[in-house]
Amino acid sequence: MGTVKKLAEEVRRGLEQVLPGLRKTVVRKLALVVGAMIEGRTPNTVELANLLPLSTDRQDMREQWLRRLLKNPLLETAVVMEPFARAELAKAARNGQTILLSMDQTDLGERMAVLMVSVRVGDRALPLAWLAEEGSANIGFEGQRRVLERVLAWLPLGANVMLSADRFYPSAALFGWLGAQGWGYRLRLKRNVLADTGEGEETTTGDLAQDVAERYLPGVRLFACGVMTHLGILHEPGHPEPWIIAMDCAPTRAAVLDYAARWSIEPMFSDFKGRGFELEDSQLEHADRLERLILVMSLAMGWCVRWGGTTP
Repeated sequence: MGTVKKLAEEVRRGLEQVLPGLRKTVVRKLALVVGAMIEGRTPNTVELANLLPLSTDRQDMREQWLRRLLKNPLLETAVVMEPFARAELAKAARNGQTILLSMDQTDLGERMAVLMVSVRVGDRALPLAWLAEEGSANIGFEGQRRVLERVLAWLPLGANVMLSADRFYPSAALFGWLGAQGWGYRLRLKRNVLADTGEGEETTTGDLAQDVAERYLPGVRLFACGVMTHLGILHEPGHPEPWIIAMDCAPTRAAVLDYAARWSIEPMFSDFKGRGFELEDSQLEHADRLERLILVMSLAMGWCVRWGGTTP
């Protein structure tokens, strides 16, 4: 536990510098758990509690201590993440660069779904904001709006933003929200989305992509309500399915390939799951507690990436 105690002390000093308004007792407890997470890389609260450098040897008291922290409403994920998120977003926007955001969802079996927005940093992504919901269904626009507006509030003034998202996300409401903020986007569509090119009868995105290697369609209306966007379709050799990408700009091959920036979120999810913290093994049954556990993991991951120079 000496290693955990040393890590926790370093984390505590860092947190106190950027979170002066958070209660020192909460900061101290959070730092202890982050130190234990860096050392143990486990979502199992029993194993995590056993690593905590507490003055008691009773395992049940350690677990109670950890459970109380994970259900403490004073430990607000948005409040803790804000200074770190603002700093990363400011770095990403330096010299007028476009901030590359990714939005994706991962499921923990049938028990919980997690929606997350991350920012690309080099060849990987760092988590900014997330939302957990009980069950395995896709989290709809209302959940998307909540996490996106959290990130919106942290952006540098006048920043250029491009959001990439996987194919089960696009909806008329999401397109409307992105347009209202002036964000660029590359949204991958499913094959069953209604589409109207203005050159014939209504069809589907799958029909438009049928048997073509490349196709670029400006001014396409999607869904029954006729959301206006542009489509780029690219089916590269060896890939089982084409990319059908909705975008805010003139459709070109280069614009379609911008979508590849989204893949930086995949190694991040790998760090959270099988390759790192094994989040899918968490037995937590309440969404708010899972969100706080993800906060602990995000701080541990950030500590390793930003200050330690390694990945989990």
